[in-house]
Amino acid sequence: MEFKVLGEGCSKCTKLYDNTLEALKELGIEADVTKVESLVDIISLGVMTTPTLMINGKPKAMGQVLSTKQIVELIKKTI
Repeated sequence: MEFKVLGEGCSKCTKLYDNTLEALKELGIEADVTKVESLVDIISLGVMTTPTLMINGKPKAMGQVLSTKQIVELIKKTI
């Protein structure tokens, strides 16, 4: 599984990144988690709202900071 957290480094983006790592830890899943902070890279991924969580190349949450619990539920639906 591949996870990307898109955002220019604001506190909300950092929180989403941390929550994503925590959710993966809770589920015992090892995955690539990348922070994408370059505006050019974010736009090239087709995203205009941050923070965004992408799972396997698809945006799953945009413009909000999901809790660890919410991310766990998203991952369960994706598996």
